[in-house]
Amino acid sequence: MKKPVDTFTVEDRHMPPFFTKIPLSIERGEGIYVWDESGRRYIDCTAGWGVTCLGHAHPAIAEALADQGRKILQNPNSGLTYSPARARLIALLTEILPPNLTRVFFSSSGAEANDAVIKLARKATGRMDVVSTEQSFHGRTISTASATGQAKHRERFNPLMPNYIFVPYGDAAAIAGALSDGTAAVILEPIQGEGGVNVPPEGYLREVEALCREAGACLIVDEVQTGFCRTGPMFAVTEMGVRPDFMTLAKGIAGGFPFGAFALTEAISAKLEKGDHGGTYCGNPLGCAVAYAVIRHLIDHDIERNVRSVGARIHEQMLLWQARFAGMIVDVRGRGLLLAMEMADAATAERLFHEALKRGLILNLIQTRVIRLCPALNITPGEAETVLSILDEALDAAAGTV
Repeated sequence: MKKPVDTFTVEDRHMPPFFTKIPLSIERGEGIYVWDESGRRYIDCTAGWGVTCLGHAHPAIAEALADQGRKILQNPNSGLTYSPARARLIALLTEILPPNLTRVFFSSSGAEANDAVIKLARKATGRMDVVSTEQSFHGRTISTASATGQAKHRERFNPLMPNYIFVPYGDAAAIAGALSDGTAAVILEPIQGEGGVNVPPEGYLREVEALCREAGACLIVDEVQTGFCRTGPMFAVTEMGVRPDFMTLAKGIAGGFPFGAFALTEAISAKLEKGDHGGTYCGNPLGCAVAYAVIRHLIDHDIERNVRSVGARIHEQMLLWQARFAGMIVDVRGRGLLLAMEMADAATAERLFHEALKRGLILNLIQTRVIRLCPALNITPGEAETVLSILDEALDAAAGTV
């Protein structure tokens, strides 16, 4: 008889020590719910770090995987041959992207997409410097780690890639001061996700766009976390009225299937040539089919409306908690279903995380004291009320009032 695998033992013994693991072994999921190996049910309020935008095991994704899997997973000669699945996805993306972004290329992750556009911005401009922001996060490749404005993600990997300049987020004057005739690009998140769900002042990205135009630098907007209705609109820049030169996409694009993309303008594309970029999985048919199914579902089921209404309800309750737990919660922020509560200190945030987990709610704790809420975008109003009820109890317990 085959000996059953002890999940905890095998992973702890054979995986590198990159994570401080939560003692949960998740076996399956459905919608916002997941079940561990013992059969206990939890609510996932992390969406797998923002990727399971339609929840777990969504039928649209399962059907797309099965249908395309019976046809072809990967083209012969990969990107050198055409793919109807890829063409169908590109056609759909060009309907929803900002209208100036008419060219699309695919990757396997957001980090790959960001890495590519930084390289291509340098090629297109003939310049080297890239301006990024403090507390930003753009990936874990050596180039995107170098572009990330958090010392904990950079300094352990010296020497880093050169020619990155960091300025405070939300400060357009600081961007203006950093731009020069050597600046290839400015890279920004519309809302900083991993940095703590930091929302910039109104008009910030439009001002940065104008500064980039004046300086002849590219504007790269990283919508890896904010894209595909996470903040309400399909893309955050659409609502902001911003026209980037490059936009990077991943996470919600394929509902949990590893997939990413970047879009660019005709003007930038005209400055690129054969051999400037590539990749084995540059829009493989399986990933394209899943992404198409996810995006089609987001559109056809008006997920944007759900994000706005449910997000507003959660945000409203978070503000009430901030008033009630004034000594614990120092800030509430976010848009749509990308929301955060900043706790007074790391110990308080840790207590809240564990009190919620004991009650069957999985939260995302970032920056040591920020609780990030990013559930599936199709979470129902009733499910949201259940989340809020559990969080209410967990807050009372963390505050020592029960």
